[in-house]
Amino acid sequence: MHSSFARRPALLAAAAALALAGCAQTTVAPQAATPAAAPAAPAAAAPAPQPAWKQGMPASMASSTLAPLAGKLTVTPADQIPLDRAKLPPGFKAEIWATGLPGGRAMAMADNGKIYVGTRGIGRVYEVTDNGSSRSVRVVVDKLNQPAGVAWNKGSLYVMAIDKVLRYDGITTNPAAAPVDMTAAFKLPKEQHHNWKYIAFGPDGKLYVPFGAPCNICELPSPEYAQIRRYNPDGSGMEVVATGVRNTVGFDWHPTTKELWFSNHGRDWMGDDMPNDTLHRMQKVGLNYGFPYCHEGKLPDTDVKKANACTGVEQPVALMGPHAASMGVMFYTGTMFPPEYRGALFNARKGSWNRTTKTGFDVVVVKAGADGRNAKVEPFMTGFMNPADQTFWGRPAYLAQMKDGSVLVSDEQLGAIYRISYSK
Repeated sequence: MHSSFARRPALLAAAAALALAGCAQTTVAPQAATPAAAPAAPAAAAPAPQPAWKQGMPASMASSTLAPLAGKLTVTPADQIPLDRAKLPPGFKAEIWATGLPGGRAMAMADNGKIYVGTRGIGRVYEVTDNGSSRSVRVVVDKLNQPAGVAWNKGSLYVMAIDKVLRYDGITTNPAAAPVDMTAAFKLPKEQHHNWKYIAFGPDGKLYVPFGAPCNICELPSPEYAQIRRYNPDGSGMEVVATGVRNTVGFDWHPTTKELWFSNHGRDWMGDDMPNDTLHRMQKVGLNYGFPYCHEGKLPDTDVKKANACTGVEQPVALMGPHAASMGVMFYTGTMFPPEYRGALFNARKGSWNRTTKTGFDVVVVKAGADGRNAKVEPFMTGFMNPADQTFWGRPAYLAQMKDGSVLVSDEQLGAIYRISYSK
């Protein structure tokens, strides 16, 4: 409560007392003065609420200078993007494909090749049109509440913000297409923390939507959080398919088994090296992935405890690095890249903030069996961060495969999209 509101009852009472005293003096004979009551001491101002990102910080780390890294939400011209610092395996090439998308995150490709890009902090959804030698960018919608989720299905663009679901029909040919508001059908939870979305349509035609934990670490206030759901395209038929998922903002389906694989962010403030972000495989509906009691499949939480915390918890396919911000997940199904990459999973790691020595800031490739066993995590696109002085220039966030087999990588920090191609 603000102190001005806290003092208002006392001030009103004092004013009323003075008014009554004045009236008495004009109608009653003078009498001995009564000592005035001492004014009420002003109420102490309520302490400022703790920022959400500090929740779960132990007292031993109260003096820590770690804090989320500010994004650059202004346009970065192509000649100011140092893409020559990016490193790729031999035969691969990176080029700037599009710029002018501040805060650009997840990408959804329309049937005609247009790319739609969601954002978080800036509140926009972009449309990118390939004109052959160049790309043009326009804003589809602005001033939404973290519209990170974009998906394409049967001629329509779906946009999901924290508190809004919109569907744009025929938008590739009609830039002025008015959205259909589908919000009521999806019954969105109200809490904002970790409630920005990554959304995608699965092989079953359903729309998959995660709802992250409303905290860094806590007992869930209700069961509608820390889960993945799926819906019919119209928002009906909601089904919870996974629980105990702290915050997944990237997933894809295995090209052979059609099983969902997803990234998951570990909690903050358990130290530099734990817990890891994780990569998971959903081999059936209804599995539990541990949050809030268990991380990495075998690491009990230090604050939210219960007996046998990790019993029955699904084990990850791979550990993706502590605080690495494991984001976009994409199985490669093209033929441009060498055979050893076909069927492999690519993962963009946006980079850590809750770690003394930074990690992530890259794209890695995960090679594993279809059953998730024998996973190996290998670097693919690096050079966004300089380990020597801990500076960084870019933060890769999401991936999309083009029809020719090349791969797009979005850079949220610089608002750009890079195209990765291969030739012998």
